[in-house]
Amino acid sequence: MDVIVTGAAGFLGSHLVDRLLADGDRVVGVDNLVTGSRANLTHLGDARPFSFIEADVSLPWTWAAGLEPPDLIMHFASPASPVDYGREPLATMAVNALGVMHGVELARTSAARLFFASTSETYGDPLEHPQRETYWGNVNPVGVRACYDEAKRYGEAYLTSAVRKLGIDGRIVRIFNTYGPRMQPEDGRVIPSFCLSALRGEPLTVYGDGRQTRSFCYVSDLIDGIVRLAKGEGLRGKIVNVGNPSEFTIAELAQIVAEIAGVRLNVVARDLPPDDPTRRRPDISVARTLLGWEPKIALRDGLVSTLDYFRQLMPVA
Repeated sequence: MDVIVTGAAGFLGSHLVDRLLADGDRVVGVDNLVTGSRANLTHLGDARPFSFIEADVSLPWTWAAGLEPPDLIMHFASPASPVDYGREPLATMAVNALGVMHGVELARTSAARLFFASTSETYGDPLEHPQRETYWGNVNPVGVRACYDEAKRYGEAYLTSAVRKLGIDGRIVRIFNTYGPRMQPEDGRVIPSFCLSALRGEPLTVYGDGRQTRSFCYVSDLIDGIVRLAKGEGLRGKIVNVGNPSEFTIAELAQIVAEIAGVRLNVVARDLPPDDPTRRRPDISVARTLLGWEPKIALRDGLVSTLDYFRQLMPVA
């Protein structure tokens, strides 16, 4: 297949590019490098069939004019951490709104399939637990996280409207907390923060009382579910949760990271940020039924690889 991946230099985008190339696809990666990094793609060298275009996909997709018509467009471009979208709220809204609109137009004119990377944040601070795809969410539309939450919700609404109105093949994945190598060290998410603090011998910062929960999916598991949804037949218009249903409190995560890092657990408490979800766990019944997918990597095993990655990034003393 000829595939366009926006956000190709990001954490998830770069792992997706790896998987697509391993599957024998021809890939064009697009990224403006605001939050992505070329370093995430340097291991590809001069790999063919891969090419990279530096561009902002919230602007008109003039760069696509010289490409072979794609079979599949995978829209992953977006700041995805509270630090990044807090710093770039307007750009976050633009890439998830205008980027989807441009993607729909290219999908329409090239008869391509359009795949949108949405998020569990569309559920907000959920009143339903675990969260099913049929749940509409509990989101603050004007809060500090709204630039991300509502932008993703708009992207979903635009794409599903285009599926009904234009007849294109659009699909949506709602991604739950994912971790692994190539995460940004200082992006404010809990696993990079805990890993780096443990490796530096610093206290682990826990927000609130630590009883809020998350469900952590290792990146290779997530990418496998995404590819199954993107390439599977008969899945037009589907919206699917992909994540790990094993639920951990933040306090439990801190203890596990400290144990794997071989340090004594030492935490410092901070106030819980506004609109931070208190519970997060996917219902993956749809993924199991439609995709034959469920995660395989246990949290402890994935954290070993993730800690090794961050250890390699640290300067030698």
